[in-house]
Amino acid sequence: MAGNVLFALGFTVSLGIGFVYFRDLGDISQMVLKVKRKNMVRFIRHEYRLIAIGLGGYGVATIAHFLIGGGPFWAWGLGTVLTVLLYGFPYVWVHLGLRNQLNDAAFFPISEAQKYVGPTAPVIVIDNNGHARAHPDAQIMRPHLAGDATGLGGEDVVMTYCAMANLGQGYAPRIEGKRLNLEVLAQHGNNLILRDNETGEPIQHIYGFREADRDSSATGPACPVRPEAQMKPWPTYRMSFRGFQKAFPEGEVFLNKPSPNPLLRLLDMVTEITFGWGISRQHQEDAPVMDNMDHSDDRLPNKTYVWGVTIGQDAACWTDDFVIENNWIVNATAGGRDIVISLDPRYESLGVWYNDSGKPVTRCDFWGASDQGQLQRVETLRAGVFWHVWSEFFPDTDINRVGSDVRTTNKAAA
Repeated sequence: MAGNVLFALGFTVSLGIGFVYFRDLGDISQMVLKVKRKNMVRFIRHEYRLIAIGLGGYGVATIAHFLIGGGPFWAWGLGTVLTVLLYGFPYVWVHLGLRNQLNDAAFFPISEAQKYVGPTAPVIVIDNNGHARAHPDAQIMRPHLAGDATGLGGEDVVMTYCAMANLGQGYAPRIEGKRLNLEVLAQHGNNLILRDNETGEPIQHIYGFREADRDSSATGPACPVRPEAQMKPWPTYRMSFRGFQKAFPEGEVFLNKPSPNPLLRLLDMVTEITFGWGISRQHQEDAPVMDNMDHSDDRLPNKTYVWGVTIGQDAACWTDDFVIENNWIVNATAGGRDIVISLDPRYESLGVWYNDSGKPVTRCDFWGASDQGQLQRVETLRAGVFWHVWSEFFPDTDINRVGSDVRTTNKAAA
């Protein structure tokens, strides 16, 4: 009797936690299961503790079966198979399949990258003092993070990437002076969730701060309790690979070449095939491939690419076709700052710039050279992100704003 009780209790704990692990961090499980963000955050924070408890339950069931005679052999065999699946798949997928290259990414000259990247392929670019790096979507899709010990022109900057959101964002991976040990764990709202392994805290990719540092009383865009309690965004923009070659002939390109380990190479191939299938659908179909969204906004089709900025408590975004219709340049205000949105056809890149001249800008090129002087890129630009993702995390956003923020103007008039 005691053996049967321990057997049943052990497998109840083991399979219960295993199912939650598979549901919350199994990633592809979200194609059929809707996962609540609070549950995902809880498992991210306590992953190893919960795994230990779950496998401990399996150990109890196994001891009860073989030493005390609890439960039939077929039940133990079935429980074993389910335990291996429920724990093994998400662990291998997350910690091996999505292993990042935070500190050991390989960057190559353009001549080498031309063998793997087509001329019109989109790349995500960061630069500093003439040192420029391009990250093709197809190359950074699996590792999600790319950086190295030498940094970007002497600055410790890494590229973070979420294929589900079509969002690449450069960050200085530090909070309050401490370097983060970042790892890819999951996605929610069609946006990547990272974990700082030093604290165990989740970090929503599009925000850049730890969940524990979130200011729950903030109105408008989510923000940290203190400005310094977040990763510093680095100016990040999109362009074509041929545009990158024109702008930065000595630039570097991130390439995710196959692992020399045959087992990892096979795992990577399977992971990338799975990713490619899902992300292809994500770009073509109106509905999110993983529908774990909490917000819906039909002001634009879901898969419209938008260029969004946040300045203070203000959020606004623009579409590339709107900028083209306005003769390649738009003057606007965000968070009390004048900005310029310009598209340079030669380099095939849309940029957003601070305009501190006090006058409208009528001409601005890829480098920020304008008729009102040299402009600086807005560091919070999220370039080419899907509309349904941008509106999920910034639901009060304006679209294609020209001039001042109407809400700010009305508040001042009142």
